[in-house]
This record gives sequence, structure tokens and C-alpha cells, in this order.
Amino acid sequence: MSSSPSSSDVAIVGGGPAGLIAAEVLGRAGLKVTVYDQMPSVGRKLLMAGRGGLNLTHSEEFERFVTRYAEAEPQLRPLIEAFRPDDLRAWSEGLGQETFVGSSGRVFPKAFKASPLLRAWLSRLEGLGIRLSLRHRWQGWDEDGHLVFTDAAGQKVQVKPAATILALGGASWPRLGSDGTWVALLSQRGIQVSPLRPANMGFTLPWSDIMRSRFEGEPLKRIALTFEDRTVKGEAILTANGIEGGAVYALSARLRDAIEQLGSATLHLDLRPDLSEEALAKRLSAPRKGQSASTFLRKGASLSPVGIALLREVSPALPSDPVSLARLIKAAPLTLTGTKPLDRAISSAGGVPFDEVDEHLMLRRMPGTFVAGEMLDWEAPTGGYLLQASFATGIAAAKGVLARLGIPDDALTLNPSSATRLL
Repeated sequence: MSSSPSSSDVAIVGGGPAGLIAAEVLGRAGLKVTVYDQMPSVGRKLLMAGRGGLNLTHSEEFERFVTRYAEAEPQLRPLIEAFRPDDLRAWSEGLGQETFVGSSGRVFPKAFKASPLLRAWLSRLEGLGIRLSLRHRWQGWDEDGHLVFTDAAGQKVQVKPAATILALGGASWPRLGSDGTWVALLSQRGIQVSPLRPANMGFTLPWSDIMRSRFEGEPLKRIALTFEDRTVKGEAILTANGIEGGAVYALSARLRDAIEQLGSATLHLDLRPDLSEEALAKRLSAPRKGQSASTFLRKGASLSPVGIALLREVSPALPSDPVSLARLIKAAPLTLTGTKPLDRAISSAGGVPFDEVDEHLMLRRMPGTFVAGEMLDWEAPTGGYLLQASFATGIAAAKGVLARLGIPDDALTLNPSSATRLL
């Protein structure tokens, strides 16, 4: 049974960071805003991301920062320039959540977790009159252009807002609400959508039974990974059927594309990035004095048991001469044969191409409907870049709504107690 149509100035579909920051901007402009989400609460992916520490953004120099968005840099640059990492930090601090810069340059709230920030944010939104309609699954549009939802009781809810912002995320966290079902709904309206693919994910490779049974879950610390012309220092973790971790995620887009094109990709692992090949070879030239190969590598090259096992995995007959052995330690080849599935990825690539939206992120084929966050076709490594772009695109979409409705935004601030402005 269909309910009677309801209305609001703006409907936001999706209660993640992009949708909530858009709601805040519009609420400050005095608009009536309703945020619809299919889950029982909003910000679930934000809370999950913050379990190990909420990485809000990154402190690196801006010109370096925007290069992290690769092919999408030209489109995202002006949006991030309008809401920079320092602006995101000021916004967080305006919620009473001071931030700090970690040793890697990543920015975290001092509380570290996401829950204090989200609680303060929801309290602010409540004060702005933002309405949350939870357990509402979006079903698309009806023939009259109403947004259609199914509520918790299975009843149909129709909404005819003055403007709509879609911020439903990608498809990497289906159990938290980002299930990608919106792709079919937009495609039905003639909107092109690039296929959703895993991003910041692990990879598969055929470990031996010994490797799986003894070293699953073991970390590889202080390593460097190289693929093609790029090298990343960091850490990784061995899984039952592959490898994942921060250093892997930083190379994941290139590795994924190579596997899609060629069927596999060879990643080179440097177990001693702090030593040159020559210095390592010199160490390995010392007499073994009856030591086993494992003992010699542990003492001579300071390798961990998992590092030694990896060398034996890729080269069962270890080189006997120091130069060849050093070369193997500095560039052990790992042949990756596949990617972990989309629902196991940290984020997703693909989505609505920027050609389908105007400079305000409004769909060209559907005037009055805007797209923000991970629904857009961009990707970035972990390190704060994902959240920064989600916030920036949410703000850009909200500003687009204000422009369409003829409401000036030059007097608005996201944080009245600071100089953080929308422009």
C-alpha cells in the first residue's frame, strides 16, 4: 500500500560522510532536509573505518595530496581546494574533536575512534533540524518523478523534494549499507555507470600448504613493495590465499588493472629496504661457520621467520653466492593471480563518470539530482584521501543545490567558531 507523497526541501539518500556533510551545509542555509538510509543508523562505514583509528585526512603538501586521485585529479582538485585537509581538521575540532598528525603524516582525532566524532556530529545535525528517515530503502523514481522508498514495514513512501543528493557509497561494504544496488536504478534512467570494482583490496596467490598453515596472518614489517616504476614502503600481512595491507593497497589500482589485462601481475618484495644490495651482499659474504640457511639469514640479513619462508617459497633452492642472494632478498617476486572480491575491499572504483555530472555534481540527464561521495567514479589509496574526497564532494553537491535553488552560500560556515568557510 502506498503512502501519500511527503515533501522536503532536499532529500539526501545515504547517511555516510558525504550525505551527512551535505545535510549540514543545507541545514545551515535554513533548508528542510531529510536524510534517508536503509540501515537502522547512519555512519556505519565511518564507525567501521574508525575501529583501528579514524584517519580523517593527510597532512602532506597540497600539490602532492591531490595527485593521489590519479585520473580523477582534474575533476576533484577544485572541490578539494574548496574544502582542504586543514578545513576538515577545523571542522572536526569545531565538534570538540581535536586532531593530531601521526608519524606517517596521517591525521586522526585525538580520541582516535570515530564514535565520539559521530555522536557530536549527529547532535549538531539534530540542532539544525535535520531529519533522519532510517530503514528506508531507495527504490528509484516513479512515473511522476517522486523518489520511492520502502520503509521498515514494507510500505511504499513517495517523496517529491525540490532537489535530491544521492550519496549511497560504492559496493565494498554491503553489510553496512553500501551494496551498489543504485547502479541498476541509474542505468534505467539512461545514466552511464562505470562498473564497480574493488579498490584498496588484497590479492590472491597460490601459497604452498606449508606457507598457509604456518604463516597465515603473519605481518611483514618494514618492507618495500615495487610494481612497475613505483615503490611503496610500509607493511603487509599474509592471508590464507594471498597478501594485503597498507603497502599493498597503495599499489592496488595498478595491480588490479594489470591482472585484468594480463591475468597476473608480479609484485617485487624488498625485505631489507634500509640496506642497499651491495651492503647486503657484503653482510652475506661472511663465513657461515656451519650455520643452517635459516640461521644464517636470520643473523646475517636480520630476516624474520616469515621473510625466510617467503624466500624459500619463491626460490626453493636459495642462491649460494652472496650477490644473487642479496638480489633475491631485495626483490623477491610474488606472482599475484587475482583480486579479493569487491565485498572484501576497503573501497570501490567505478561509479558515475564525471562526464555525467556538471561542475556542481548535478546529473546532466536529471536536473535537480546531484551525486556525491563514492558513487562518483574516482578512487584513492588509504591514508585519509577517501574521507577527504567524500567530504569535499558532499559539500560541492550541497553548494550545487543552493545554487540551483537560488540561495547564496557566501555567508555560510561549517564551523561558526572558526574561519572554516564553504568557499
